[in-house]
Amino acid sequence: MDAFDISASGLAAQRERLNVIAENLANIETTRTDEGGPYRRRQVVFASRGEDSGGVEVAAVAADPRPPRRVYQPGHPDADKQGFVAYPNVNLAEEMVDLVSATRSYQANAAAFNAAKTMVQHTLELGRA
Repeated sequence: MDAFDISASGLAAQRERLNVIAENLANIETTRTDEGGPYRRRQVVFASRGEDSGGVEVAAVAADPRPPRRVYQPGHPDADKQGFVAYPNVNLAEEMVDLVSATRSYQANAAAFNAAKTMVQHTLELGRA
C-alpha cells in the first residue's frame, strides 16, 4: 500500500503547487496589499516525508525574494514621487512553465496510482482462480 500513499502525497503536493501558481497569476497586477507594496510571488518548497514513509510534502510556501518590477506610470495612484509603480515580481512565462510542470507531475502521480491499483486488482484476481 506504500505506492498508494506515495502517489497520494505527490498528488496533494502538486495540487498545492497549482493553487499557489493560480494565486500568483491572479495577483500579477496587484500593486497594493494589506502588508503594503505589491503582491510578492510565492513558491512551494517540497520536502521528503522521510525514508520510512517515502513520498513528498509541502514544507513551506515562501515569498520570492526578487524585487518588484518598476514601471514608469506617473498617472497611476500607486506611483512614487518619480512616477514609478512597483508591480509584483510575477513573470507570466515563468508561471506558465511552472503550471505545465505541475500539471505533468500531477498526471504522472495519477498514472502511478492507477498502475498500483491495477496491479492490486490483478493480484486479487489471481487469488480467486
